[in-house]
Amino acid sequence: MSTITDHAKIEKVGTRPTGRIAAYWTVTIILAISITLSGIGQLLRYGGNVDLVTHIGFPLYVTNILGAWKLLGVIAIVMPGFPRLKEWAYSGIFFLMTGAALSHIFAHDYGAGGFNVLLPLFYAALGIASWALRPKSRKL
Repeated sequence: MSTITDHAKIEKVGTRPTGRIAAYWTVTIILAISITLSGIGQLLRYGGNVDLVTHIGFPLYVTNILGAWKLLGVIAIVMPGFPRLKEWAYSGIFFLMTGAALSHIFAHDYGAGGFNVLLPLFYAALGIASWALRPKSRKL
């Protein structure tokens, strides 16, 4: 009987979720960097951000709102604690990114190779993956 108990203890120690934690941080860092760069680009109206927004019919001031929300969302996701705020930030990123993809679809502004639709959907998928992989300490 003691060998079964010892084996169970060994199994528990051997199955620490280090792979899951590494996956969480890898996905979350990629998401955080991507959304941060996108938010800064919108706030500074850098590169094609002006064309992306105005071409689909949005006023230019929306870049200030979206850029600020993106940066605040990244801060909420990366900082320790505040699990309810993290839930809101993840949902905000999901709705922001799927809304961007749908806005480009409805405006028939797909970009080269569908880039204007695929990139925000990729960010939404990263957000879902980060949310699903998050450790217990970052959950409600």
